[in-house]
Amino acid sequence: MTKIVITGASGKMGRSLIEATLAADPDYLLGATARPSSTLIGVDAGELVGYGHHSAPIANSLSEFLPKSPVIIDFTAIDATLLHLQDCIRHQCPIVIGTTGFSEADEALIHDASTQIPIVYAPNFSVGVNLVLDLLDRTARILGDSVDVEVLEAHHRNKVDAPSGTALAMGRVVAAALKRDFSKVAVYGREGQEGARPREQIGFATVRAGDIVGEHTVLFASEGERIEITHKASNRRTFADGAIRAAVWLGEKSPGLYGMRDVLDL
Repeated sequence: MTKIVITGASGKMGRSLIEATLAADPDYLLGATARPSSTLIGVDAGELVGYGHHSAPIANSLSEFLPKSPVIIDFTAIDATLLHLQDCIRHQCPIVIGTTGFSEADEALIHDASTQIPIVYAPNFSVGVNLVLDLLDRTARILGDSVDVEVLEAHHRNKVDAPSGTALAMGRVVAAALKRDFSKVAVYGREGQEGARPREQIGFATVRAGDIVGEHTVLFASEGERIEITHKASNRRTFADGAIRAAVWLGEKSPGLYGMRDVLDL
């Protein structure tokens, strides 16, 4: 049976991942980690989220768990994720990466690591979002260059990267379908007298406010009509459930870099 370790147990997403793992199958959860200074060190992860004792301790590092070859799920922060990635390489453990905001150099490190271990790396683990990505590809191919494309996204005030990884993924899917170079057509803000909007642009608008979990809309607008494809998340659990699904799937795979489209067989 797949064994799972959750990093970042003290965060909201970490706790959601623990809850989702226990809900899927209590036997999946091997343990979790938190910062060495955390008061959660030594606490049982099941008790932390109100599921009772599950013999799944919260440790101050992955070293306690890696010899048992678990699948690691990491939704922490860039620097921490890259350190955990190196730990996984040393112990040949698969890893599911949900952290966003990586630079091109960071993504190159993830790609290189995937030649040695199995990795699922995705900007969003929601099943619904990944179905939307599939729909965006089809819509863009059908509409072609007859529409203007804008991506609107909103998240809670504590999200550190903008636009979101999901918004960027949506833009890239549309750009690829329209055979455009995303790096040249993406526009991340407009101000002043910019003139008429070039058709080939893919614009991004970002909102950071309150406790918004995640909202994304891709707008396809032509003269006389528009199509809006929207996904709204009301609970982090939707991302957590997808990540658990990915971890169970990944436990049986050979080294490689996979996405949620692979997990869902889209």
